[in-house]
Amino acid sequence: MRDKIMNRWSTYEPFYIDFNGYKIADIVITSHALSRWAERVGSEQGSIEYICAYVWDTLKNKRIHPYYEKEKDVYIMDDDLVVVAEFILMKDETDIAGNPLHKMIIVTFLGKISEDIQLRDLKAYYSWLRHSRRMTLVKHGRKRK
Repeated sequence: MRDKIMNRWSTYEPFYIDFNGYKIADIVITSHALSRWAERVGSEQGSIEYICAYVWDTLKNKRIHPYYEKEKDVYIMDDDLVVVAEFILMKDETDIAGNPLHKMIIVTFLGKISEDIQLRDLKAYYSWLRHSRRMTLVKHGRKRK
């Protein structure tokens, strides 16, 4: 996303964005996140360039917020799209003042709250998911004996 040229001649966007204590200079989309985007968000615009531009725009316009105040891995974009992201330090990269820059890695897109009601409370959803998997394993274990 660095050195993206703006519409006006000879002007550039800033090459990093301050977000949640990080100075983000680059965005990485994992293959898992790319497949989840196609499944849960929208298959018509599924290119990496489009997704990176969308994430960069939400960061730039401050339309992304932490899902929970104390946790720093789940975020909500445009008050609807739930995203899991990690931040890593970029080696040998600093801003003009010498502060370190970070890379935002989009691990997965969980989906839209407007389409999946279960995403409104992630802790309850994951608790239910673990319980249902455990019960399935218990059932299969009983059948084998």
